[in-house]
Amino acid sequence: MDNITLAPLPEGSLLAALDLGSNSFHLIIAKIDHGELRPVETLAEKVQLGAGLHDGILSEEAIERGLACLTRFAQLLESVDVQRIRVVGTNALRVAKNRWGFTWQARQILGTGVDVIYGAEEARLVYLGVAHSLADDAQSRLVIDIGGGSTEFIIGQRFEPQRLESLQIGCVSYNAEFFPDGKISRSQYNRAYNRARIESSHIRHNYHSSQWAESIGSSGTLQAIESILVQHGWSEGGITRSGLRELENTLLEFDAMTEIDIEGLGSGRRGVILSGVAIISALFDTLNIENMRTSKGALREGVLYDLLGRLTHEDVRERTSNALMQRYAVDTNTVALVEGRAKLLFNATRNSWDLGNREWDLLRWASCSHEIGMAISHKHYNRHSAYLLRNADLPGFSQQEQEQLAILAEAHRGKFNEELFGDVPEQERPQLLELICIFRLAIRFKYVESLEQMPEFTIAASERSISLGFPANWLEQHPLTASELEQEQRMLAKMGMSLILS
Repeated sequence: MDNITLAPLPEGSLLAALDLGSNSFHLIIAKIDHGELRPVETLAEKVQLGAGLHDGILSEEAIERGLACLTRFAQLLESVDVQRIRVVGTNALRVAKNRWGFTWQARQILGTGVDVIYGAEEARLVYLGVAHSLADDAQSRLVIDIGGGSTEFIIGQRFEPQRLESLQIGCVSYNAEFFPDGKISRSQYNRAYNRARIESSHIRHNYHSSQWAESIGSSGTLQAIESILVQHGWSEGGITRSGLRELENTLLEFDAMTEIDIEGLGSGRRGVILSGVAIISALFDTLNIENMRTSKGALREGVLYDLLGRLTHEDVRERTSNALMQRYAVDTNTVALVEGRAKLLFNATRNSWDLGNREWDLLRWASCSHEIGMAISHKHYNRHSAYLLRNADLPGFSQQEQEQLAILAEAHRGKFNEELFGDVPEQERPQLLELICIFRLAIRFKYVESLEQMPEFTIAASERSISLGFPANWLEQHPLTASELEQEQRMLAKMGMSLILS
């Protein structure tokens, strides 16, 4: 469908990606050099956001650690255009019920929002980062990324992931559950190992060694394990079963995490290395992995390449939107009609309501997807559309984008309920309400015959108000649209928006 034209990025342009992981925050800044991305700055800090997560709530201490880190990172980001920065949050922010308290403050510090991403999207981006760091060969590969709160599994070839999975297995969360007092025992280690085996057993058929030719680890934990194995002569290269057994036995000789002293292990990894070994050992056994090499490419590199794609007309969200339309047999004529009406209203209100490209993209994608629920039932189809948009794996979309699309889909018709906003923070509701207003009006105008030109009416917007001025007698000649707009006046009034017709 219609898209906003962007100028090509000039040589030397800087792009930045920031990965807010459950264990560490990672920043990478790269410049475009002869069409390729060349890293110029990398920075990482062990924040352990996930360690401050209790019963789904991030502690104030964890939030403060995270914001303090972002304040330091922000200084390095001053040289990068804010439109060329993307920040993503992973498992700790996915599950935190109070994540808005963190992400809103992070936005004030960084000047751009935080895209909290679902596990499948994290897996896709991890694979993208790994694929760009490897030789472009045709053999299939299994990529595993062990994070602080989740582990991602991907099977793919070249740059295309074919299977994506994310499990609640993480070295920080496992450390908190199985070694809460920092004491080391074989029984606790075995509990962690067995839990990882049970969790991974659900995917063993699709990710077993019979499904791929080589395995690759992409996380800092796996790189640390490989480094230790090689330095001690337990492996000639990569991670091996026998090497893992040697490392396991060595670690279990210590009585506490703070006592661990192994050549090649940095102090920052001391507290999570044992849970990391338990997890990867379980995965080796469950998926029949014999040898795994590691890659420096990871989530932050994947975010960087995905951002480059968005800025050069290769946005995977466009493919996802088109695939949704095909899968649910959406009427493309209706899509074009609603999108055209939305574009008219958007262009007339964007300056008054301070709407930008991101808001237009949401309206475009909402136009493409608001009727997908009809594949389930025409009755309450908007609710079915919202459910699908909220819960489906939509490559390229963040958790927030899916939630906003779901809200637009559900709110585009019928009565408006404040509960639709759910956990959307108060600061973001006014603009979302403006998008709902535009979209509802665009839907109302779809009853004007598609072969008939829209009237030359005037559109003006101010805070909490939109005015439509029609040619003489036009509303009388279009009684259905007039009736719809009168209903909309009453509905928008309940939403705190004023619709003025003249």
